[in-house]
Order: sequence, then C-alpha cells, then structure tokens
Amino acid sequence: MLVEKNALIPVSDGHELRANVYRPEQEGRYPVLMSLGIYGKDVHFADGYKLQWDKLKTLNPAICDAGSSGRHLRWEKIDPERWVPDGYVVISVDGRGSGQSPGYLDPFSPRETQDYYDAIEWAAVQPWSTGRVGLIGISYLSIKQWQVAALQPPHLAAICPWEGGCDLYRDWSHHGGIFSNSFPTAWWPRQVLPNQHGNGATHHRDRETGQPTTGPTLSEDVLRSNRADHADDLLRHPLDDAWYRQRSPDLGRISVPLFSAGNWGGPGLHLRGNIEGFVRSGSQAKWLDMHVGTHFESFYLPNYIERQKRFFAHFLKGESNGWDREPTIRLEIRSPDSVSARHEAEWPLARTEWRRYYLDAANHTMSREAPSVEATSTFLALGDGVSFLTAPFAAVTEFTGPVTARLWISSSTTDADIFATLRLFAPDGREVVFAGASDTEPVARGWLRASHRKLDTTMSTPFRPYHSHDEIQKLQPGQAYPLDVEIWPTSIVCPPGYRLALTIQGRDYEAPGVSGRILHDHELDRPRHQFGGRTTLLTGPDHDSYLLLPHIPAQSGKSR
Repeated sequence: MLVEKNALIPVSDGHELRANVYRPEQEGRYPVLMSLGIYGKDVHFADGYKLQWDKLKTLNPAICDAGSSGRHLRWEKIDPERWVPDGYVVISVDGRGSGQSPGYLDPFSPRETQDYYDAIEWAAVQPWSTGRVGLIGISYLSIKQWQVAALQPPHLAAICPWEGGCDLYRDWSHHGGIFSNSFPTAWWPRQVLPNQHGNGATHHRDRETGQPTTGPTLSEDVLRSNRADHADDLLRHPLDDAWYRQRSPDLGRISVPLFSAGNWGGPGLHLRGNIEGFVRSGSQAKWLDMHVGTHFESFYLPNYIERQKRFFAHFLKGESNGWDREPTIRLEIRSPDSVSARHEAEWPLARTEWRRYYLDAANHTMSREAPSVEATSTFLALGDGVSFLTAPFAAVTEFTGPVTARLWISSSTTDADIFATLRLFAPDGREVVFAGASDTEPVARGWLRASHRKLDTTMSTPFRPYHSHDEIQKLQPGQAYPLDVEIWPTSIVCPPGYRLALTIQGRDYEAPGVSGRILHDHELDRPRHQFGGRTTLLTGPDHDSYLLLPHIPAQSGKSR
C-alpha cells in the first residue's frame, strides 16, 4: 500500500485541505472511498479513544491481525489495510480548521460541505482514480455524507452513512425543541478543540513523526478567531431557522445509491437520522440496516464490513455480486436475552398493526381499552415523574417501528418539557436495558417542549409527528393542551409475563443500570421558573392520552 500524507486538495475559494491518501502499489485506476471529518486524520484510534479501543479489541480481537496491522486505524473511519487490497483508494480528509488543514473551524457549515464537494471532485480526476467516489464513516462523518450528497457532486457514486443524523436541529441540537447540551458543551471541548489546526497544546501526536497532529502552533488569540463558537451558535438559534436549514440537507435531492445503518440504542444522534434519511431521500437504490451495540463496534466487525464491501463493489466497481437483489431492509430484532436478524421490504413494515394503549391516570396503567372516567396525575416537573404500565403480555409480542404518544397536559407555568421513556420490565420487576450507541439504554426515548407543539401537517404522519419548531406557543397555566410526542423508533420483543411502561417526566430519565451521555439540562435553555413547576397529565373520554405502538404479528400466523 502506498501512503501519501498531507496531500493538498484545492477547493473553490482558493483554500487547500490536507488529506492522507492510501492506494494500491500496483499502478492503475481505482474507485475512491473518502471521509471528511474534524477529529484528526493522524490521531490513532487507540490514542484518541482508549476506552472505546479497549472495548473494540475485546469484541473483535482480530482487529489488528488477520489482514491488518491496525497502524492506520482512526476513530469512526475505515481501516485502509482492509480496503486497499480490494482495489480501492482510501482518502481521509482533515476538514477546514482541523488537524493539518488550516482555516476557520465551523462544524457542519455550508463552507465545510462545499469543501467536501470539491474534495470529491478533486479525487475523481486524479490519475489513480476511476472517477467513481464513495463515502463512508460514522457519526460526524455520516452527517457530512447526508449534507454533501444533497449537493449532488457529479462524481459521487454511493454513500454509506453509519449512525449519524440528517437534521442538525432535530437530531443534533434540539430534541423535541429541547436543547441538547452534551455535544456542544462536552463534545466541542473534548473531541473537537484538541484537534483544531494550530493547537500547540494538543495531547495528540502522530505516531510516525512524534509531532502534534494539528500542524504549526498558533497563538490562543488566533485560535479563538479561527473558530466558530459552536455551543453559543446553537443556543442563539432556539428555533429551526435559516441557520439550521443551511446545515441540514434537502434529502429529496439525494439521488445516489445509499446504505444507511442506524442503531436501535442510539437516541439523541445515532438512530432517527438514519431512518429519516433512508425514507425521505430521493435515491431509487437504497438500503437500511438497523443494528444493536455501541456505535463503533458494528462498523468494524467482519460481518458488517462484508456488507459494506458488497455494497461498494456493486456500485463503485460494477460487480454482479447480487447486492441489487439484497432485501431493502435488514433489522436486528431485540428481545431481553437475544437478538435475531430479519429482512423486510419497507418502512414502516406493511403488516404493522397500529395499537393504541390508553393511559389511565386513576391507576397508572395503559391498556387497549380507553378509560371511561376522567382522571389526572400531577408530578413535579424535575422529579421522578409518573409511569404507566401494561398488563403482563400473555404471549410473545413484538413492537418494531415508529412510536408516538398523544398526551394531554397542563402546567403550573407557561411551558413544560416532556421526556417520554418507553421501558421494559421482567416478571420479577427488574427493568431490562440494552447496550446502546453511547450509553446503556431503555427501549426508546422521546422529547417535546410544550411550547413547540405545533405540527408541520405536510410532514407529519399518524405514526410519526413532525414538529415545525418555527414559533414558540406559550401555555396558559392550568389550561389543558394535547401534545403529540415523537418517540424515536424501536424494536422490542416482549416475552410472556413481561410488561411495558411509559414514564413521563420533565427531565432526563435516569435509573439504576441506565447511563446517560446526551443530556438536556442547560440552565439557559431550561430556567427553573418555567420548567421547574408542576405538570398534570389528563386521561379519560375527553382527554385521550395514549401510546401508539407498532405491533408486528408473527409471520407464521401466530400472534405476536
């Protein structure tokens, strides 16, 4: 394998990016696989993310043998040693203002996306390129794929966005209109700023040169002037305004073949966008893969790499390997103690039976029968909230697909945040949780700020509400309002004797065995005088509060 470090890529405003290019020793023309990110193309996976690296080695002990030394492994990127021998050129680009690429660091910006477009077109005309470029990568590298594919670079041939949002407002910064402060306040200083170009204080070193991975040292004043203030940018835009629209792709403009992979345990970033991107993209050739586990492990496990390779071999090399006959959707179906894979043809599943489970505040249950008597349940918004449980399931029962909750609420203040958590309990009362993309997770999570309850009727469906987030509609204290809460999609098989619960709170869900990295507790977004009051949930004939679940009947004909 030939390795060219810091290859110069000119872009349309006269700037230049730096990239590492890995290509076969044998002369010829090869298709290109590219990624563009801001985590440092020269930072080894183990150096930047030791905890995750150690876990990955436990899950896949062959990560550094059986064909790869692991020398070029980078966080959330493919391993060149596993792809170049198959006849690909692998290119890893430092986004503007990061790593070895000088310039103004502004994540997700239109300029950064245009740079990506220019890098794709540059790679397509190099003497070692066939002119067919594919994109692959996780999380940030996935988000950038959705963005640039909507610009329709002429030589872009296929994309593989792995666990990454496609809507900067709904997937990244404001879940249900509630500011998610974990990424701007933790991700920004921990993962991004250490990789800013010119950061001489970085702890990252290139293993080959021993030098900082961020290029020549710049003064702190210059560093500050060379970057956006991402957290403040997000806080300054509480609504889905033009700033976000410039940073969220028009999915209908995406026309290239795509292989979208999401994580059932990825609420907050690594789930919704992969499904929305699959459903709403304009691509005629598209596939969806929903899996389990942490957001980095599947990407590097052999069976998933084999699927990635078949997809790209078909669309970048033209190989007749049967991928065009591959079922459109592959789902890993979760149960408390096992996971099974199943192929499907559409999303949501055509055989879905949409079941309403009505909430009853009188006894904190939810059932198929609507309550005949009005009742209310009031809780402290910042307290433990209130939970509603089904009866134990009599038979194996599967729910796979979008989830939504219609909740009638009133507040003692002019606003309220709703955190809706779908949970599973064993017959002995133990809560069942799952390994997630970043955390240990319950079955599903959803969010909605009551003042953001306005729906976009052209985008909403009966099973997936879509909120416009274009105006704030304050509450009249004590008055009841219906809220349609989007709970992110899920898959769960409930064995006999197990029960589901819907927990409604005014804060992030926390419980023994459940960790949380994506939080919503920024004091500027959630002042206590507005969001620390008392919330009342109303149920009954005049206030039809319910949970809408996607019941999947057993294909054998037996009830599930």
